[in-house]
Amino acid sequence: MSRPTDPDDSSKPASSMRTSGRNRSRIRRLPPVTVVPTLCTLGNLIAGFAALNYAMKDPNITVAFGLRPLEFAAILIFVGMLLDAIDGSLARLVNGESDLGAQIDSLADMVTFGVAPAFLTLRLVSLVLEEGFIIGPEADNILGKIVWAAAAVYVSCAALRLARFNLEATANIKVGDVDADSNTQASKQFHGLPSPGAAGTIAGLIALHQNLLMTRFAEDVPQAFVRGAALGIPLVMLVCGLLMVSSIPYVHATNRFVRGQHSFTYVVRFVLLLVLLIGWLEETLAILFTAYAFSGPVRLLILKIRNRGKPNAD
Repeated sequence: MSRPTDPDDSSKPASSMRTSGRNRSRIRRLPPVTVVPTLCTLGNLIAGFAALNYAMKDPNITVAFGLRPLEFAAILIFVGMLLDAIDGSLARLVNGESDLGAQIDSLADMVTFGVAPAFLTLRLVSLVLEEGFIIGPEADNILGKIVWAAAAVYVSCAALRLARFNLEATANIKVGDVDADSNTQASKQFHGLPSPGAAGTIAGLIALHQNLLMTRFAEDVPQAFVRGAALGIPLVMLVCGLLMVSSIPYVHATNRFVRGQHSFTYVVRFVLLLVLLIGWLEETLAILFTAYAFSGPVRLLILKIRNRGKPNAD
């Protein structure tokens, strides 16, 4: 039995109906993207992916620059961090900021600063403890379950941190919260530990641990050092994850210490820092990022102590 014909159908031209169908199925055209900033963003993503790959290699071999695989994987996270900083600066320089670029950047950050540090920590703990140590919900020991849970919390907090940052950045742009330097107020400080800062803290401690194993202890490794790394670094990772989703203010390190005009003495101090990075890379990175990660709670505690000592206005 044929379908009843709508009396209005005969009055509509066939070409109009086809055009209406095409309009409904048309996919929104994506805006153009700038090539160089996008390549830097994808380079950040590839650095995180390569870190995962190198972390799974035999820990006793040496890879690029004579480093052990886990140490080289940690250094790759810093490479991704550098590319992440460059892509934003280049996008602003060529006026190529876009919503698509922001989405790609968040996806790359999730891999390099979320998944990679957590996975490197799991790999480190499994290597420093006895052979066959299993980490995961199915582990038959409490330490394996706790370390895996800490990594899972960290990855979840990284995702929440990146999503919240995107929403805050979009809200600041919509309300026109811009200062005289054409930078948003959100660029002056962060609410919660930034994901690169958290990842840098974990990667710096892992790189330092691996460097000490090769240079300082060699074959005679103290068991206290082994156990301390197995328990200490996952604990720091858990704290960093919770700091990412906190509302504790953190200074924007790049805008605060690199951009803008500074005194000649400040430039000399910056050069000395570069010298420390060249001579003692792992030690300097671990100290700098750990200090930055805990600077937020310390500054908040100092501020509360100072306010408690002040007399009330009443």
